Amino acid sequence: MDPRTSDMATSISSTAPRVGELAPDFSLDSTAGTPVRLSDLRGQRNVLLAFFPLAFTSTCTAEVCEFSTDFDRYAGANVAVLPISVDSVPTLREFKAKHSIRVEMLSDFRRDVSRLYGVLDEDRFFARRAYVLIDRHGLVRWSHIEDQLGHRRQTDELLARIGELD
Repeated sequence: MDPRTSDMATSISSTAPRVGELAPDFSLDSTAGTPVRLSDLRGQRNVLLAFFPLAFTSTCTAEVCEFSTDFDRYAGANVAVLPISVDSVPTLREFKAKHSIRVEMLSDFRRDVSRLYGVLDEDRFFARRAYVLIDRHGLVRWSHIEDQLGHRRQTDELLARIGELD
């Protein structure tokens, strides 16, 4: 079994960074109105990239709202949660406002980062639900891609993975 995925996941594309490799850098526009560059977090915080297919869909709403509800738990674990979607920044801002979401989201409207991390569903032209855990040194430590759109990881599981970093 591929060590980058759990037993319920399909494998992440061969273009994806492997566990132990430096996570590819990127810069994406955020709902905060400023770009977020992954390398700016290096040396400071662990990072959880959380790719999700589309705003305003049921599983994506539940997932991002859970990130928001559990914002303090992630912050307490020194983790920056970066939800990434192919939706535009205006759509993500509307989504954020409608659901009072605390976490900033990133727009991969051009799909470059989804391709870079091997999670873009080329047929549907959106990112598959996937998680990439990056330690504060910038190394990929764990990744998982869901085999079905309606599946997602829960905060307790994600925080357990994060706890393994130290």
